[in-house]
Amino acid sequence: MISHFRKKVLAKLKDDYPIRAVTQKCEIDKNTIIEYKKWIEIKRTRPSKSSQVDDDLLPTNVEKYLNNFQYERAIRFGCGKSTIGGYPQTTKKSQLKKTLYLPKAKIELREQYLEDLDQLKYQHPIIYLSESSFKSHKHRIHGYS
Repeated sequence: MISHFRKKVLAKLKDDYPIRAVTQKCEIDKNTIIEYKKWIEIKRTRPSKSSQVDDDLLPTNVEKYLNNFQYERAIRFGCGKSTIGGYPQTTKKSQLKKTLYLPKAKIELREQYLEDLDQLKYQHPIIYLSESSFKSHKHRIHGYS
């Protein structure tokens, strides 16, 4: 039915109808008519990427390339980003569990500092100064800073 309509429009153009007259009579845009001239038949299919990934290859790929983004994996597998995003990536080892332990912290030095600070508290009063100054606490009418 649609291809019949296209042929009807193109036939009117062959009969020396101006494009504006055809657009008004058929109630379509002139750009549509120009597209009809380029492709007489309807495009039945469009190119699409694969929507499946081999379940055995994805975990090995994740282990091999730990810090790759989804789009980089999608290029490697020849599929879309959403396809890669749909698969669980439980083998990813780059995500570490968050803990309060700091690996570079020297616990002995911290304990020594706290002991020295406690001794100083008994000898002298300790006053903490804010480096942000008092202007930062001033009331602001618009916005924050």
